[in-house]
Amino acid sequence: MNKSHKIWLAIIGILFIALGIICFCRPTGTLFASAWLIGIFTLASGILTLVFTLRTQLFLPNSGTRMLSALLQIFLGILFLANPVTLTLSLPLIFAFWVMIEGIILAINSFDYKRVGYPYWWSFLIFGILATALGIAGLRNPADAGKWLSTLIGLGLVMIGCAHFGALTGIKHFEKALDNAGRTVDIQ
Repeated sequence: MNKSHKIWLAIIGILFIALGIICFCRPTGTLFASAWLIGIFTLASGILTLVFTLRTQLFLPNSGTRMLSALLQIFLGILFLANPVTLTLSLPLIFAFWVMIEGIILAINSFDYKRVGYPYWWSFLIFGILATALGIAGLRNPADAGKWLSTLIGLGLVMIGCAHFGALTGIKHFEKALDNAGRTVDIQ
């Protein structure tokens, strides 16, 4: 993978973690600001995921789930940026759904990391299960989810940010597996 893609993956991971921490520290301003900030970060993450998926779809069997994740992130990013005020009212339900879907996709993709020998593949599985559980909890009672949305958003963003760093370290295992398969690894 191109060095610049790895740098962007790290930057997006840092931004997700930083935004998650801000959500914990500033819960009162979280809803409106989150709609705008999450829109930017989600759009950037979706574009990066889409580029990665398009470049690796021939080598990875679950590229369809990554493509779904990328398109969902791009759609939500645009939605958050286009109408943050109205979206703030429905943010608990939308965000809970997004965290649940991302958790499911992360859990499924963890087995790709296991297949290529990444020793911490199980951390993706755990993050995926936790994110799915948080999403389901938010969907079960969206009115109450609004009360603890700041915590939900913070936890979800920190987990997604950590998953970006895990993906960054796991890329080496994918590149090694591709080298062993006799394919070129120069993904730019």
